[in-house]
Amino acid sequence: MSPDSISRGSVRSAADLNDQIRALWRRAGGSLSSQERAEYELLVVEWAAAMRGEVIEAA
Repeated sequence: MSPDSISRGSVRSAADLNDQIRALWRRAGGSLSSQERAEYELLVVEWAAAMRGEVIEAA
């Protein structure tokens, strides 16, 4: 996933992204490789954007 796709808005829900983050940690056994760390960071950025979008929609 490119940073450009994040800036255009998330198509996945915050809950879905949270599930993916949890699954990544389970697969990694609690210790992320450099590649997994990069994936984690992208997921967290996308999750934060999705959370902001959900808060704005609720308001």
